[in-house]
Amino acid sequence: MLVMVSWELYPETKMDAFAAFSQMSEEDDVADLGLDVKMIGRWHDLAAGTGTAIVESASMDAVYSWVVNWAPMISATVTPVLGDDGARNVIKEKLG
Repeated sequence: MLVMVSWELYPETKMDAFAAFSQMSEEDDVADLGLDVKMIGRWHDLAAGTGTAIVESASMDAVYSWVVNWAPMISATVTPVLGDDGARNVIKEKLG
């Protein structure tokens, strides 16, 4: 399943989050995600301290486990989402 994770850095920990994230290697990033979460894409608004990621996982537990890694520094929203094909299929089924 695809999951959208949107976050906002707490103002008092913004620079700590920047420091932690900027020092991560690709291997660190994969380890942070865990074995059951695949990063599809991630976008950052550094000025606002916000961002959005799309991840893929069969386990919401795994997605929440990744988000909780950053819980001391962020407030996050986790939302299952569909791509175009999935959305079209659901709509066609309901309208059909």
